[in-house]
Parts: sequence; structure tokens; C-alpha cells
Amino acid sequence: MARVVLIGNGKMGKTIEGLIAFRDDMEVVGEVGIENADILPDGLPEAELAIDFSNPALLPGLVAYAQRVKCAVVSGTTGLTAKQLADLADLGKMVPVIHSGNYSLGVAVLRKLTAEAGKYLAGWDEEVVETHHNQKVDAPSGTAKMLVAALDPEGTRPVVYGREGIVGARTKDEIGVHSLRGGTVAGTHEVHFFGPDEEVVLTHRASSRTIFAEGALAAATRLLQREPGFYTFDELMFGAE
Repeated sequence: MARVVLIGNGKMGKTIEGLIAFRDDMEVVGEVGIENADILPDGLPEAELAIDFSNPALLPGLVAYAQRVKCAVVSGTTGLTAKQLADLADLGKMVPVIHSGNYSLGVAVLRKLTAEAGKYLAGWDEEVVETHHNQKVDAPSGTAKMLVAALDPEGTRPVVYGREGIVGARTKDEIGVHSLRGGTVAGTHEVHFFGPDEEVVLTHRASSRTIFAEGALAAATRLLQREPGFYTFDELMFGAE
């Protein structure tokens, strides 16, 4: 049975903890949140797996903990900087690591469909709209950023985050990104393609956080069987390079 520590004891952390309670291949042996972050990296029990849905501020402690106990790391924390993502990638030289802004299988398929549609609808105007509950602290969502990357793998196109005032006509290559916040929405993501006199919309709606928790645990199961490396969700779930 794999011993698990949970980094982050918010809604996602509690959902994952609840799912693990019904499994016979994992057990939670420790957890940490912002209020007791000082127990990282030395105050948590040793474990084979750390699951991180927390705050970017906890990442240095998580990395130090994983280096100390040599555990696999599943990270779903969003809002990480480029430097923090690089730190996770470096950690992958020592232990198996995965980071994803979304662990939904449906969203993984949405990314693939978005990339394909972008190829066939080249030259159309593209806009990404994401909606989340009113407690979400970062914007745009990690999933929205992943969808932008699916549209622009090279990262060379201008991205416009909302529009206000006299902004002028939409430029040909820009990607618009819009964040809506309200209520208890678990997560809705839309990719709009606007062409002459027609529009194509790809949409994913999450009804609860459970889908993300189940996806993270499915990825964790596969990650525990891998050698050290920095993996993507697609690599673990689909065998994609």
C-alpha cells in the first residue's frame, strides 16, 4: 500500500482524501496546508507519494520534502511561475513528477480537439473563456493556459486577457482569454473559433471536483510505476509523447 501525503487541505485536498479512504492501495499518512506549512519539509512522515493541490508558496517545501524522502509527486497547483515549473522539472531528475493544470480526462481530450480544430480552422479568430467558482484565487485558470498552448504550441502569438476601452480592431493573430467568476461553478471551459458567418465552439463542463480528484489518483497510480522524469497527463494516460 502506497503511503500518501497531501499538500493542500482545501476542497480538492479533502475530495482526494475522501476518495483514498475507499481504496485499498493507498493510505493518507499526513497532510499540510498554509496554516501549518512550517512542517515542510521535515515534519511530515515519509511517503511514497505526495499529492499537491495547494498554494504556490508551498512549492519550495514540497520540493525539499520530495528530495529528502524520494517520493513521487502529483502536482495540480495552478498559478505557478515559470521558475517554479522549472523547479518541478528539475525534481523529475530525481523522482517521478507530474504537473497538470487539469486532471480531467475530458479536458485532456478537449486539448487534443482544440489543437486539431486550430489546424483545420487556421486564420479564424480564437477566444478562450473559462468560468469558475467565486473562491478561485488565480486567473486565468491553468486549464485556460493549457488550451492557449494547444492553439499556439510555439508560444509566439499575442494573448489578450479581456478587453476594455478603445482597444481597436482585433488583430489577426491574437488569442483572447476571458475569466468569469461566480457561484459554485466547478469549471467550464470554452474554445471559440470565429470564421466568416460561422462559429465553432468546443466546451467542457465539470459538474464537481470529483472528476479532477479521480483523474489525479489515476495519474498517481501510473506515476508510481514510472522511473524518475517530468511527465505530462497525456503521457501517463494516453502514452503520448
